[in-house]
Formats: sequence, structure tokens, C-alpha cells
Amino acid sequence: MGIHTLEIKALKFSFGQIALLTLSAIILSSCSSTTPKPDETIAEAQVFEPQAGSIEAVAQPSAHYMPQHTSSQNIQLTADHPREYTVKKGDTLWDIASLFLKDPWYWPEIWQRNPQVANPHLIFPGDILMLIYVDGRPQIQLARAEDGVMRRQVGDKVIKLSPSIHRQSLNEAIPSIPGDAVRQFLTRPRIVTAKEWSDAPYIVGSDDAHLIMGANNKIYIRGELDKERIRYSIFRKGNRLADPETDDLLGHEVVFAGDARIIKYGNPSTGLLLKTSREVLIGDRLLPTDKSAIDQQYFPRLPEDFVEGTVISLFDAISSIAKYQIAVINRGSNDKMEVGHLLASYQAGSYAHDRFLDRSSIKRGDATKLDILLPDERSGIMMLFKVFDKVSYALVLKSTRSIRKGDKVEKPR
Repeated sequence: MGIHTLEIKALKFSFGQIALLTLSAIILSSCSSTTPKPDETIAEAQVFEPQAGSIEAVAQPSAHYMPQHTSSQNIQLTADHPREYTVKKGDTLWDIASLFLKDPWYWPEIWQRNPQVANPHLIFPGDILMLIYVDGRPQIQLARAEDGVMRRQVGDKVIKLSPSIHRQSLNEAIPSIPGDAVRQFLTRPRIVTAKEWSDAPYIVGSDDAHLIMGANNKIYIRGELDKERIRYSIFRKGNRLADPETDDLLGHEVVFAGDARIIKYGNPSTGLLLKTSREVLIGDRLLPTDKSAIDQQYFPRLPEDFVEGTVISLFDAISSIAKYQIAVINRGSNDKMEVGHLLASYQAGSYAHDRFLDRSSIKRGDATKLDILLPDERSGIMMLFKVFDKVSYALVLKSTRSIRKGDKVEKPR
């Protein structure tokens, strides 16, 4: 298959393409006066064309996917942003956007499509990203080797930079977020209802009467199995997820233990343990293995409406998490949450004792007036990558302080 055919097929997975599909026509007004302008005035560049907001929405555009217009006054460059950056293997689009922007989710608004590059939406190691100014507005341009020549677009002119050879393959394109951090969550159910758990078949014994089992052990299963399915995943009941305000049950978090293959159906059925990630116990339940495709290209974006919630669980952590760790929040698709939505987490402010307040104005026994509640402080930015009806899993993309269970989350402001 030729490289251009591969590039065309790759478009549907591209962060840049999805960004272009989600944005309305944007003509950026002048940036902050604190941002220096280059000495040379560059001709106005081509503005990218907006389209609908998701791959599915290409066929059926929906206003639900269209983000609100963003004022260019909200777009601020980082203090130490580079003027030019060469993409390296291991980079993610989020990290690159963070080099240039204080709020990386505005990346699509400064990304400039380069029509001279066959596939301007995917970014590959070796590509050069250049910060330029068009009528005083910051934009990012891409220089890429095509047919052995590195080209960049400035206005209506194409400038050849230097001869080079740079062959691209789909596997080389950098992801928008680190896929390894969320891979296991994309193929295995993590939140189940009380009924789903009680109805699931469970392990009642093993061929050697062991209470703890591992790979290659034979297990016996009680409960109804789908006879058209031979592969199941094994889970153990984890945390009870409850709404912190109402204590309503939102679901049960389940912990993956391994996979099993059914070798005989009956009462009980017989199965063989395959690869296990932890010990398998009597009472562990079987749930169908999810064979859906893994999509590691996300479009981090702000929710259209204001939303606020709470961190109700931390994955694989006792007291706090940080960058590239995972939190569970008490908001899901019932609250219009979608994969890719960004939320900011806030650490609750503590009370400070005011030693300088005039005590003569305080009545006896009313010492609480000496304490003042300090404001909440933003602790991080997280992106939803797995959304259930009432809860969602979020990957922390940025953390400035520890994120704890009970911290508030809301649309970044």
C-alpha cells in the first residue's frame, strides 16, 4: 500500500483532523499586548476550514458537537514558549501544545493547515513546528519532508527549507495522549451496576481445590454463560461508588484479575485460566471480554455547559494521584459528559486562624469568627476517556499539586 493511501486512511484518527472537524470558522483577534511580535510582517495565511465535530458527525452534523466560540483573548502563550520545535518520538500532542499554550486545549485554534503537505493533520517525529504571527496573531505552522524536500507555507508562498528524506508510516504518528496510561481501561469494563454484578456467573471451585488460582488452573463456574462466547474476563468486586452528596449508589468498581476460556458448558461450566494479572479467588465473577477497537486519538476539549462534580475514587492509589494517574468522578453520560471532555480539579481551601482580628468585637463563645476559609486552589487538569451513565474515568494530564478523593472538579475557568 502506498504512503499516500496510508495517509488518507489515517485521517480519521488524526487529532488535528478531529480538531478541524469540531471548530467553527475562527479568525483570531490580536493576542495579548505582552506577547512580542516578530520583526518581519508575514502575509496573512490561509484560515482552516471548520467542519462537524466527530467522525460520526461528518455524516450527520450535530450542533451538540460544536464548541462555543472562543475569544482569542483567552489564548495565552507560555512565558518560555519555543519559536520552533522538532517533534520527537515519545511526544504527545498534549505535551507539545503545553509547550506553547497555557491552556493546551486551544491548540486547534492556533494550528494552521498547510495545504502543501499531503497530510497536514498527523504529526510525525522529525516534523518541525514553527510559531509565527499573522496580523499579530500567533499561529503554528508545520514543515515536513515531502518527496525529499522540506517545505513550509508562508501566506501564498511555499518555501523549500532543505533537502531531506523522511518516510512516514501510520505507526510513527504521535498520539494525542499517552495510550499506555489508559489502554487497559479501554478494553475491560470497570464500572458495573449492582444487578450486573449479582447476575454475573462466578467461580465456585477449582480442579485441585485451591482457594487461590493462577494461569493454567482449571476453574468451575456457576451461573448462566453465553454459549456463543468462549472467552471471559474475571473481576473482583472493588469500591462501592456513591454520590458524596446523596449517598446514592452510582455503581461498583471492579478489579480485573485475568482471562478465562470456557472449555465445557454445563452446571457447573468448566474453564481454563489464561493470563492473570493477580490471584484469582473463589467468588470472582466473569464478565464478557470487550473486543472493541482501541482508539488512542482523542480530542481534548471543554464541555459546552458548566459542570461540577467530585472525585469519588482513585485508581491504584491510597491517598492522592498526580500526572498520568486516573481518577473516577461522579458525572457521566447522564450529565452530558463525553470522552475527551476536560475538567479542572480543585483542592479545597483550608481554614486559617486570624490572630490579628480585633477580638473586642467578638462575642464570648463565638471563636469561630477567628477562622477564615481560604479559597480553593486548582490542582490539575484531567480528560475523560471512559464514560459510563453515572460516572467517568479521567486521566490527569497536568497536576500542580496532589489530587485527592473528595476534590471538586468543574469546567476550567
